[in-house]
Amino acid sequence: MSTGRFISFEGIDGAGKTTHIDAVEQAWRAAGHEVVRTREPGGTALAESLRELVLHQPMDALTEALLVFAARRDHVQQVIAPALARGAWVLCDRFTDATFAYQGAGRGFDLQVLAQLEGWVQQGLQPELTLLFDLPPAVAAARLRDARQPDRFESLDEAFFERVRGGYLARQAADPQRFALVQADAAPQAVAAQVRAALQSRGLA
Repeated sequence: MSTGRFISFEGIDGAGKTTHIDAVEQAWRAAGHEVVRTREPGGTALAESLRELVLHQPMDALTEALLVFAARRDHVQQVIAPALARGAWVLCDRFTDATFAYQGAGRGFDLQVLAQLEGWVQQGLQPELTLLFDLPPAVAAARLRDARQPDRFESLDEAFFERVRGGYLARQAADPQRFALVQADAAPQAVAAQVRAALQSRGLA
């Protein structure tokens, strides 16, 4: 049985997750917890290699989904499950909700197929808390403009990200107990306060 804690941070590119993941990691370490900070796709050598393919090589939605779940399987087996078993607190920048949002809602891929892959790969494993950083895609795009060279996803149009946002909100509506919705277009201090409140409500701060 897992004795650790597992939370994920979700949201479209430009939502500002990284700053708040940094703050949570620092707070948890200061409290004396073993913290495993990781990301998806990625988190292992194999998964990082698959991430590069997904972000930079052309492929159809099924290939994309299979690669993401292959990366996730290795990540869960090699990093997340062992960390939880030894009592570590795991911070993950994106997890399966991103697949339903990007490949499902964004690409229009079959959600039932994604759900079947989710069951096979995770065998019931989910974060106990998912912080969903929600903001309009136009705001996210303005934040990202000139920040870095866009990958295959970041270069897609605003309509794609509207669908992704809708996919995230659909996941949140289907499992509201797991999610905390963060209004990410608020002032940074207000966003940080929302994050702290969500963590405190679950005994994670």
